[in-house]
Amino acid sequence: MKVVIFAGGVGTRLWPLSRKNTPKQFEKIVGDKSTLQLAVERLQPDFSPEDIYISTGVKYEKIVRAHLPQIPKENFIFEPEMRDVGLAVGTAMGIVGKESPDEPVAIIWSDHFVKKERRFREVLGFAEKLVKEDKNRLIFIGQRARFPNQNLGWIEFGNERAEIRGTKVFQFKKLIYRPNLEDAQKFFESGSYAWNPGYFVTSPSFLLSQYQKFTPKTWEGIINIQKSYGQSDFQKVLSQIYPKFEKISFDNAILEKIDPKFVMVIAADLGWSDVGAWEALKEALQNHVSENITRGKVLIEDSNDNLVFNYTDQLLVGIDLEKMLVINTDDVILICSKSSVPKIKKLVEGLEGTPNEHLT
Repeated sequence: MKVVIFAGGVGTRLWPLSRKNTPKQFEKIVGDKSTLQLAVERLQPDFSPEDIYISTGVKYEKIVRAHLPQIPKENFIFEPEMRDVGLAVGTAMGIVGKESPDEPVAIIWSDHFVKKERRFREVLGFAEKLVKEDKNRLIFIGQRARFPNQNLGWIEFGNERAEIRGTKVFQFKKLIYRPNLEDAQKFFESGSYAWNPGYFVTSPSFLLSQYQKFTPKTWEGIINIQKSYGQSDFQKVLSQIYPKFEKISFDNAILEKIDPKFVMVIAADLGWSDVGAWEALKEALQNHVSENITRGKVLIEDSNDNLVFNYTDQLLVGIDLEKMLVINTDDVILICSKSSVPKIKKLVEGLEGTPNEHLT
């Protein structure tokens, strides 16, 4: 099986650490390695570097290659410009599937945190087995919900379809994007929903058939790119065709239209978290809710349930803090309550066209 890791997002909810020129997937958010490096490492030893592909924007070529010197140079897919996930996934499937269109391919993302790495690889293997049995399948990998999260997408699943070494496989029903708190509570209590990390396994031939069916113009462009892959004019063809694509999300292009009979769900506890926002990172790293999560030179007293990250040589001191985020970088200090994280993106967008635009 091949794996494609997508690393093209900007991540404004992790500002001021994550910025346009150095997005979150290239930053050392957890430990001393970037989340992109961690995404590659957690696939080992089950996957060799030759089986791993990286899809990102051409503007990040230098930094991505520096982060991942072990990945073969031909396994990097550089989008000439960002045209949303629908095009990125389709193009990657065309390229990876050129030689082996029926071989399973896993799609994962570079800015996540997975505590249970062995279980994660095991579940990927189960999904691979299902696709090898029938190439016309798409297998979602869901995270068993830990609480009623409003900030994530959810997967609803139905009856049990199979069981692999004690792990149940369910019939897919539908996707729900960021429900309100009341609905999230119902999903959490029902046991028939899982968080949606955006991970899935399928075959290139099947997924491209869905592009042909639902977005034929996009499919034609993908096939032309696929034909040129491995040829001397590949980059020229890619740069000519790709910018002409209509921007479309993967959900809108495929997932909202695909016949559920082709789709199954493995819902498991992977210890997965989307660390694309500060409050989500706090939840991922904490052992209990009241714990203070710190990084760098930090001293806090009489404080509970805070995340305080200091990326400077100064000592950062906090007293009587409660449910706060404090992020200190060389040129920006962010101080806000955990509940105010959704406002960060709007604030950053508001800096464009101002004297502080360079800080975005």
